[in-house]
Amino acid sequence: MEAPLATTTTQRSASGVVANSRLTASVGMVLLLALAVEGVTLLDVNTMFALHAFVGLLLVPVAMLKVGTTAYRFVRYYTGDDAYRSKGPPHPVLRILGPLVVVTTLALLGTGIALLAKGPRNSGTLVTWHQASFIAWVSVTTIHVLGHIVETVRLTADDLRVDATKRVPGVAIRRALLLLSLAIGLGLGVASLGWNHAWTDAFR
Repeated sequence: MEAPLATTTTQRSASGVVANSRLTASVGMVLLLALAVEGVTLLDVNTMFALHAFVGLLLVPVAMLKVGTTAYRFVRYYTGDDAYRSKGPPHPVLRILGPLVVVTTLALLGTGIALLAKGPRNSGTLVTWHQASFIAWVSVTTIHVLGHIVETVRLTADDLRVDATKRVPGVAIRRALLLLSLAIGLGLGVASLGWNHAWTDAFR
């Protein structure tokens, strides 16, 4: 009598792993697109500072969502969850780089927010830290992205399928979380347009 229940529980656990992977991938894809725009602003930050700050703040809640999904997988794996154990860990190199990606991302976004709040006056040290965190972030994130790009594209495409038979339960929740993070990010980005006058004036 207990076998069907055990099977159902196992299937739900496996679906949870796939759902987490798909959400992580979808968030990662959004981050990649936003970071591509942010990379363009680096060509001339002085003239594109408003866009640079806008996209930077847009990234904050989206990046936090990705940290949350990966941290959830980390906790479930290391607390011995059978489904996450069955999926196995990432490649050893990516496993080592994971915490470094998180730390450098937090440093990059944190120093960026601090610079916006402080303004250009006496901000030389913060600028240096922001630039240093960017260099460190690019170094580890480039490898991280290359190691996950194929899986990210595949999982994101899978979660966009209209074929209901191939959907993993929770697709509405995953989309809602992603849209919510984007909405919060857009709100922060729009708000930044009223915060960055000191910087835009300094660059004129």
